[in-house]
Amino acid sequence: MKQFMTILKFELLEYFRNKVFIGITAFLVAILALMMFVPDLLSGIISDDNDEKPVMLLSSDQNEVLEPVFTSAFPTYTITTMETNSLTEIQEQIRNKEAECAFVFEDDTISRYTYYVDNLGMYDTNTETADAVLNEILRAQAFEEMGVSASDTQMIMSLSVSHDTENLGQNQITNFLYTYIMIMALYMVIAMYGQMVASHVAAEKDSRVMELLIATSDPTSMMFGKVLASCIAGLFQLAVIFGSALLFYNLNPDAWGDSPILQMLFDIPLHLLVYMLIFFLLGYLIYAFLYGAIGSTVSRIEDLSTALTPLTFIFVAAFMIVVFGISSGDVDSPLMIVASWFPLSSPMAMFTRIGMSTVSTFEIAGSIIVLIISLFLIGKLSAKIYRTGVLLYGKKVKFFSLLRQIIKA
Repeated sequence: MKQFMTILKFELLEYFRNKVFIGITAFLVAILALMMFVPDLLSGIISDDNDEKPVMLLSSDQNEVLEPVFTSAFPTYTITTMETNSLTEIQEQIRNKEAECAFVFEDDTISRYTYYVDNLGMYDTNTETADAVLNEILRAQAFEEMGVSASDTQMIMSLSVSHDTENLGQNQITNFLYTYIMIMALYMVIAMYGQMVASHVAAEKDSRVMELLIATSDPTSMMFGKVLASCIAGLFQLAVIFGSALLFYNLNPDAWGDSPILQMLFDIPLHLLVYMLIFFLLGYLIYAFLYGAIGSTVSRIEDLSTALTPLTFIFVAAFMIVVFGISSGDVDSPLMIVASWFPLSSPMAMFTRIGMSTVSTFEIAGSIIVLIISLFLIGKLSAKIYRTGVLLYGKKVKFFSLLRQIIKA
């Protein structure tokens, strides 16, 4: 235990003294601060002259009828009416950025129009909005032609369907954000710190002092100390980043108080937060042990990326399975269920199912037990690989040769 604590303390100090570690943390905190205060900064920089609404041109024989309707339907635009014979001028204004878009109606009808815009945006919904209000006008005119009174027309047009929704399971729409953030955070932390653990172990082989350490120290204590140190450093970094985001959010509530996404993000249910921490820690530790073990088998740091390729491929495949499950909305597919029990994918897959589906207590407990057992076994195996691998210099480590050395150890 004394060896373990000594190694853990030493490795932690190495992380906290690392300028790259400190720099990345400070950089991300600064970016979060900037993002959280962007609305206030912009309001102080941008003058009132730039607050003018974009111009929407309207050309129809019924401009007097359509103008108030479009003004109400498009509150973010300044509606400007044009003569019906000024199509060339309309197109020229849009090309010159004097107007953002235009609705040009054919002849004396409002049932057919052409929408002009310089660059059609991916999220441009102006035509959908216009269709909705124009359909109401057309229906009202049709009722009037059939002799229906204005009051009856208004009553008919105001009819709508109402419904109630009673959710007996999880709300995928609400929990999607929590699930996605956890999966992405786990992916980035494993990708960054897993590589870091492997690099540290591989670099240590360049120093023959490792021979003395291996001969005098317990390899299990060394491996567990290195992995837990990287885990604590990673959690500390995440806590600083997300804690800073929460602090900046509370310092500037007027700018972001009405944001439903941020409100939901900082109001995560307690049970989801607990499961997030459990699966995050278990998943990270399993991969960190594997990365460390593989790092001890390479003779040169240049060979590390090649040695890590199979594990990286498995990790990316597990990530993609979960992402496809989230995207499709079918998080209880046979593939996701199998992935929920496989140790290298269950941290992401099982948490996704917990957040976006109804999972029995038996499945959750079973998955956690499998992860804990796998963590213990992988940790012990990694320690043996570490003890054997760091003593092999100058030649490529072959799998069966390494296996024989492990069995003898």
